[in-house]
Amino acid sequence: MTSPNNPSGRSAADTAKQTASTIADDAKDTAQSAVESVTHAAASQAKAAKSSAADEMSGVASALRTAADEMRSGSPQERTFGQIAEGLADASDALRDKDLATMVDDVTKFARKNPAVFLGGAALIGFAATRFAKASHDVPASTQVGAANTVQPATGGVYAPSVATRGDVS
Repeated sequence: MTSPNNPSGRSAADTAKQTASTIADDAKDTAQSAVESVTHAAASQAKAAKSSAADEMSGVASALRTAADEMRSGSPQERTFGQIAEGLADASDALRDKDLATMVDDVTKFARKNPAVFLGGAALIGFAATRFAKASHDVPASTQVGAANTVQPATGGVYAPSVATRGDVS
């Protein structure tokens, strides 16, 4: 059935199917491109974060080595600081050398072999992070807020609670 409007003999349904198939293929290609773009961006961010964490660990290890060098030779503190510094330096090197997938795999294997140690370590890290976050937001103990909402030294200064103004009624 060839019509004057459709000389190739294809029906409107065939044309619609072909158009839908083309649109679906284009959508798949666009989605795949978006996934690749997001994956690349995430990998780039993870690499930057990994590098930053490794640099921080290396800096802490260096500071601990310096502290250990300043302590009495052979003292328990010097040995402990030295061991911690070496451990951090090794962890920093491992962090730089491994890719993210390998590290996740290693942590997963460790967690499966030692669930109690893993959970205890995770809890310890959580407590440490919480204390760090709280400490970074606290006002130093050597200062107090005065009546005019100015910070005054705790010694010798007069502490007066702030007074609510007309708009501050709660």
